[in-house]
Amino acid sequence: MKNKFELLHVGINTENEQEAEKLANLLSTMFNLEPRMGHKSDFAGPYFECMKAPYLGTNGHIALGTADLTSAVEELKEKGFSFNMDTAAYNDDEKLKNIYLAGEFGGFAIHIMQR
Repeated sequence: MKNKFELLHVGINTENEQEAEKLANLLSTMFNLEPRMGHKSDFAGPYFECMKAPYLGTNGHIALGTADLTSAVEELKEKGFSFNMDTAAYNDDEKLKNIYLAGEFGGFAIHIMQR
């Protein structure tokens, strides 16, 4: 069975906290979204995550969600993709909740998450 993936948000790398806040506010104004300020990043609605410091991906990351993350990881491995295991995050019950694929794609890292 092929997993269904859904675009959750685009993460945009910025140089610092001020640039992240400025960009989140700009995108919020542009697209009538609510800004939400966080610890490591600021959001413009659910669509844009403005990183307060550069993270994975030259330009940032693309976050995709799926209903069965464990199955999605296996499917992607079967297709020849690998994962950056240092980025794996788990729920309290030890179930995988998100992980980044290894490498970049068009200057972006790809982050998949349990929906």
